[in-house]
Amino acid sequence: MTVTIQQPIRRPLRHSDSIIAELRGATKRYGTTCALNKVDFVVRRGEIVSLLGPNGAGKTTAVRLLLGLTPPTEGMVNVFGGDPRNPVNRLQTGAMLQVGRVPETLKVREHIDLFSSYYANPMPLAEVIEAAGLKGLENKPFGELSGGQRQRALFALAICGDPDLLFLDEPTVGLDVEARRLLWDEIRKLVARGKTVLLTTHYLQEADALANRIVVINRGEIVAQGSPADIKAQTAGRKIRCVSRVPVEEVRALEGVMEVKQDRDALEIHVSQAEPVLRELLARDMTVRDLEVTSAGLEEAFLALTQNNNGNSVESR
Repeated sequence: MTVTIQQPIRRPLRHSDSIIAELRGATKRYGTTCALNKVDFVVRRGEIVSLLGPNGAGKTTAVRLLLGLTPPTEGMVNVFGGDPRNPVNRLQTGAMLQVGRVPETLKVREHIDLFSSYYANPMPLAEVIEAAGLKGLENKPFGELSGGQRQRALFALAICGDPDLLFLDEPTVGLDVEARRLLWDEIRKLVARGKTVLLTTHYLQEADALANRIVVINRGEIVAQGSPADIKAQTAGRKIRCVSRVPVEEVRALEGVMEVKQDRDALEIHVSQAEPVLRELLARDMTVRDLEVTSAGLEEAFLALTQNNNGNSVESR
């Protein structure tokens, strides 16, 4: 077994540095299970990188390596030029994770004060409260918060130290549409200030809206990466949406049809070329209505890239 983690370099982050965090040939095994297989992965300064993949694809393992919570079986982990477990590097990192618990009897303000005390130059309390949308909840015990309020409080704990690198794991779970959009705005503001964000999410719309770069991981290996437009371009084709009396299985058998799914009373048909399929549909059902033809989106690209997985997939919301 070969494990290589670079020795910590105790120096402040320079603006000339481009790579903030990286995995090089990183492999992680749990017994006979290989969660990551020789993964090369880089996060650069000022990026929002979204890590997408089906459940069990290796996303959480990659994040745990970069946070220094577990060592690689083989390969290298490098964060801020050194070992992610180095306290100097950890003080430049913030994380919002879906695992672990915080004391429910402490008030929101007390949690933020406690977490801020771990950092040399934390954000002012008022700024944290404003950014996380917690105004009016400062003196409420964590255990009395709703699900969405808890998410906002956990976001506050992740950003209160004013870290240069922020890990956000499913940050908008439980938030309504308005709260989700507000949190997106705050994430964009952080990046505008020079911060770097690694985002894992099950909301494809979120990745599409926020990420400069998307990395798709499947079965422990990176299968695609690039801008949202790059990822979408890897799946050529169009999407037809219509209401038709033609059975789903019959539509699926048409030449040029890649996938079909029923969405309430409508069919969503992913095709290589729209015109031949439309002609065939109309020949079989002249009552076709509510017809829409659009370019294939991130969902279609994601499914095409991971369709050989065991059936799990991220949600499109």
